Amino acid sequence: MRDEGELHISHFTFLISFLISIIMGLGNPSKRNRLFIILSGIFITNAVLAELVGVKLFSLEKTLQLNWPPVHLFDATPLGFNFTAGVILWPVVFITTDVINEYFGHKGVRLISVLAACLISYAFFMLFMVTKLAPSDYWISLYAKTPQGTPFNINDAFTLIFTQGLDIIVASVVAFLVGQLVDVYVFHKIKDRTGDKHIWLRATGSTLVSQLIDSFVVLFLAFYLFKDPEHRWSWSFLLSICVLNYCYKIFAAIVLTPVLYVAHSLIDRYLEIKK
Repeated sequence: MRDEGELHISHFTFLISFLISIIMGLGNPSKRNRLFIILSGIFITNAVLAELVGVKLFSLEKTLQLNWPPVHLFDATPLGFNFTAGVILWPVVFITTDVINEYFGHKGVRLISVLAACLISYAFFMLFMVTKLAPSDYWISLYAKTPQGTPFNINDAFTLIFTQGLDIIVASVVAFLVGQLVDVYVFHKIKDRTGDKHIWLRATGSTLVSQLIDSFVVLFLAFYLFKDPEHRWSWSFLLSICVLNYCYKIFAAIVLTPVLYVAHSLIDRYLEIKK
């Protein structure tokens, strides 16, 4: 008879083999269908993660150890280059959006955008429900102090990190959907004019327009429209933050343009498309 360890290894091997068989063509899906599944997985995973890690703000200057002077925009308080951690992942979303746009059209992008928005909402809802569970005393005592010996409540930290105000969640999902729908519209308008040429133009052009809307919509809704007058950001501060975030996204889109061409080359070869 097999011992328990051998059974666990056998089950694990079967699971890996099963997953590989799905990826490699269980049910013999076409190459295009398999490609769409892979791209959708990359898109949705990064979109959901970007929303979850977006609660953290980081300093670009400190991360890169640069001594940049503060930015002065619209007479607002001098600003450093502070961004949400989600901006690290959004460029991946931009690239996959453009690739899906190119090979599967506006219907493909709309499908995964709506699905991603639903899954983001689901993730926030489940995180909210989990924070309402009574914490284990053992868990609380295990992390009762920081490594420096400071008293610490891990349940409070968990709740603070994984819950956001409803206004921010709604604003984020709305901005994401609006940005994606605008992106697909502009992308195909440019493609109608240029044909299959100038991939960089339709990819960067659609991002220029969609992220202009996305960057301003999310911050306007979350920190102005949905806030009471006492806690609203000033117009000068709001515009300053919007401009900085927008500039970063455009910079990332331009820098990653070569990656887009590499992706197109690999996909054309995989789909056996001759141009």
